[in-house]
Amino acid sequence: MGGVSDSSLHALPASDRTDVIARLREALLGASFTADGLLDLLGAPAYAALARSETVPALRATRGDTPLEVLVRLFLLQQPVPHARAEAVLPVAQCLETGWLVRVGQGAGDAVAATVDVRPYGGSGGEDWFIVSDLGCAVGGAGGIGSRDEGVVLGVGGASTTLANITVRTPVSAALDLGTGSGIQALHAVQHATRVTATDVNPRALRITALTLALSGAPAADLREGSLFEPVRDDETYDLIVSNPPFVISPGARLTYRDGGMGGDDLCRSLVQGAGERLNEGGFAQFLANWQHVEGEDWQDRLRSWVPRGCDAWIVQREVQDVTQYAELWLRDAGDHRGDPADYQARYDAWLDEFEARKVRAVGFGWITLRKTGSTVPSVTVEEWPHPVEQPLGDAVRAHFTRLDYLREHDDAALLAGHFRLAAEIVQEQVGLPGAEDPEHVVLRQNRGMRRATKVDTVGAGFAGVCDGTLSAGRILDAIAQLVGEDPVLLRDRTPAQIRLLVEQGFLEPA
Repeated sequence: MGGVSDSSLHALPASDRTDVIARLREALLGASFTADGLLDLLGAPAYAALARSETVPALRATRGDTPLEVLVRLFLLQQPVPHARAEAVLPVAQCLETGWLVRVGQGAGDAVAATVDVRPYGGSGGEDWFIVSDLGCAVGGAGGIGSRDEGVVLGVGGASTTLANITVRTPVSAALDLGTGSGIQALHAVQHATRVTATDVNPRALRITALTLALSGAPAADLREGSLFEPVRDDETYDLIVSNPPFVISPGARLTYRDGGMGGDDLCRSLVQGAGERLNEGGFAQFLANWQHVEGEDWQDRLRSWVPRGCDAWIVQREVQDVTQYAELWLRDAGDHRGDPADYQARYDAWLDEFEARKVRAVGFGWITLRKTGSTVPSVTVEEWPHPVEQPLGDAVRAHFTRLDYLREHDDAALLAGHFRLAAEIVQEQVGLPGAEDPEHVVLRQNRGMRRATKVDTVGAGFAGVCDGTLSAGRILDAIAQLVGEDPVLLRDRTPAQIRLLVEQGFLEPA
């Protein structure tokens, strides 16, 4: 993965003029150019349309002359604004001098235009942040711009917010953001890490990350150019590693922002395998990734083989697409469907040729979380879960690994001596024919976290229902045995497996 020239893209604002950036930030906040302010101005439908790269509703909602409407047109919708109107809201002279704005129009000073997208972004603690990106890339993805400018840096998208939402947020000494892009992961990390290193193969991305951090009023990060772990020194380790890498499995590396430049899913595999030796004990590494479903191979086994030695892993497949759907998705992402039909067909063919040569039948997308552990028998969970989950999910991810530790440290005897509590917002559903005396089966369902549902037998349902931390598991089972007329010894023998599953999946918590 080599460096990318940004000569075809707009010159970037100066990131070292902190005085101008502070004044610009003050002006943006003063006009309520924030995530909440945008929603209030545009309304939910127009706001949602922006995420689909549709700007017409937002343009219609900003036909007035208020400071907020001027800023939305200028920085988010990339519309020229009359010089006099901009000057009433912004320090225009300084923004022109430092490259945030340029003059446009026939006469000198007629109008000004932004050189970068600036998108308001709300932090998890209610902070008002701003994500800087290249023109045309703050809303809804690349929209085909990548086919013209290969060094383009995207703004906030569904993948980047997903990673931010699943990341474990605890105070740490050192964090690493690999492939920082516009800097959203680094922006989150500097809030709870003493030292943050952010890397990218694209030098333009590092410059934009510096702007994102400065305009958001956040601490600076250590910005380093290079691919994967290359910029990291041999003696450097981290408590948190995050990456939304260029994970697209494609023929060649045409678009830097999405194509990894390695064959198949090798980039994601290399990233995951290389993280183990860079993690401190107890540290987390969290990635978004694509992986191949290869003919004659179990996709779960493929992913288990990626997990580095000494790490627990939780891998969740959120979506699967067949190779035609996958190729079409990324051809549209690059805008190829709007170009020459012959070029489109040739690129589509090349994609299918690549998949056919590798015997790939489908591509999976999901989350990979590693945790460095000293256990001699690490736990590796690979599952498919395409259903809605609660966001942010970081606390639920951390709790998952905490429960693994508990189960690893407690054999069946210790489990029966333990005390448990039913997790918050669990409901019980009974499924059966109308009028039947007994249900066919009972389902426990979560309304928090992963929002799982699991079948249990009548003993499991009864056990979970009375878990309030007061009695030990063994005592509860003895009481159930007496109620149902079952041998308590046999019940104690066969129930720990069900208790382990309920704990592992978060239905029961150690009291």
